[in-house]
Amino acid sequence: MSAQRKDAVDAIIEQWAEVRPDLDTRAMEVFGRIYRLSRTMGDRMEKAYAPYGISRGEFDVLATLRRSGEPYALSPRQLSATLMLTTGGMTGRLDKLERAGLLRRSPDPHDRRALQVTLTEKGLAVIDQAVGAGLAVQTEALATMNDEQAGQLADLLRELMAGTQEAGH
Repeated sequence: MSAQRKDAVDAIIEQWAEVRPDLDTRAMEVFGRIYRLSRTMGDRMEKAYAPYGISRGEFDVLATLRRSGEPYALSPRQLSATLMLTTGGMTGRLDKLERAGLLRRSPDPHDRRALQVTLTEKGLAVIDQAVGAGLAVQTEALATMNDEQAGQLADLLRELMAGTQEAGH
């Protein structure tokens, strides 16, 4: 272990070392921390988006439309694929966001059988504010590292993600 301060995962690893010294717990150290960090930041992001009347899942829909560029329109299928959601899960989010006036569903001008989901002006304003609030929370959390460390972490996590996706897991 490095000279860094100890955390809850270190305590778990030490317990395993006592009862099962034969185990290589390196993966548990990495993924335990990723899991705990994800939960902590997920909670913080929910709080950051709450003043805008949206959840993290709803933020994801609005952000995907915003990132698509003008006219900020995608099909429900494109949204589902991008967000790795079932069509049923996507329908629920779209219903809520449409009721809030943040997006609208309309017939696709290129395919009468399909729908198009488009950000409204209100939705554009909400996502532009919410993305700033979320980035502020993430930036604050990352402030414990310098730029080089943050870059190294991003690179290492990219490698880990690529490795797990290539392995088919």
